Amino acid sequence: MQKETLYVIKIGGNIIDDEQRLAAFLYSFSSLKGKKILVHGGGKLATKLAADLNIPQQMVDGRRITDAETLKIITMVYAGLINKNIVAALQMHGTNAIGLTGVDGNLILSEKRKNSSIDYGFVGDVKKVNDGFLLSLLNNDITVVIAPVTHDGQGSLLNTNADTIAQEIATAMAAHFAVNLIYSFEKTGVLTDVNDENSLIPLLTMPLYKQYREEQKIFAGMIPKLDNAFAAIASGVNRVTIGKAEELEALTEGRTGTILTHE
Repeated sequence: MQKETLYVIKIGGNIIDDEQRLAAFLYSFSSLKGKKILVHGGGKLATKLAADLNIPQQMVDGRRITDAETLKIITMVYAGLINKNIVAALQMHGTNAIGLTGVDGNLILSEKRKNSSIDYGFVGDVKKVNDGFLLSLLNNDITVVIAPVTHDGQGSLLNTNADTIAQEIATAMAAHFAVNLIYSFEKTGVLTDVNDENSLIPLLTMPLYKQYREEQKIFAGMIPKLDNAFAAIASGVNRVTIGKAEELEALTEGRTGTILTHE
């Protein structure tokens, strides 16, 4: 029996930062037929609020060190303002949505990141996804919007990478659906030259990915996203596509962007 399709779509921070582009994306997202989950980060708003409040921010390899004060800001911005604005926009377009963090319904259990050389603070790595809870919402025709805040089961909130959450959600739901995971952002896909939109790699296999990494032809900031994408494919996700948020319908159909495969 053929599985029903589920779209797990992650929206990039640069789109969240642009009010008009985000509005256009959410209209397109609402127009998609079938079951869907949206995962979002926070863009630059958390950094701006931290600056306004004179709370120093520290980044290591593009990842935020999350101290106790920064965690408060991230929770307010990601789980509050951004998440609820997205849900409100979807409701306006006739999509019945619920906004959640990994804390709600015990959706995502994480553990505090362990690193021998760097203390990332309240940053979490995913241990388990409550797929049954998600399944109950989706089967009631509720679209789920997930903010990247999880918990450790001991009462602590944890800032968790949104790309990783999208991958973990997609992997967990692959037992129930034919899952198409889409990373949508401001670029046309995976590029060999980050400044040239025409340098798109339309199909990226694992051997080709390894080759491009060795030749340093893939922008370093894309590597964690691609590692997540290939992990999803290895764990039973039907298809992973990376591309431009403005071309969401074409991305869902595999007509644009970069499609990843292990073959």
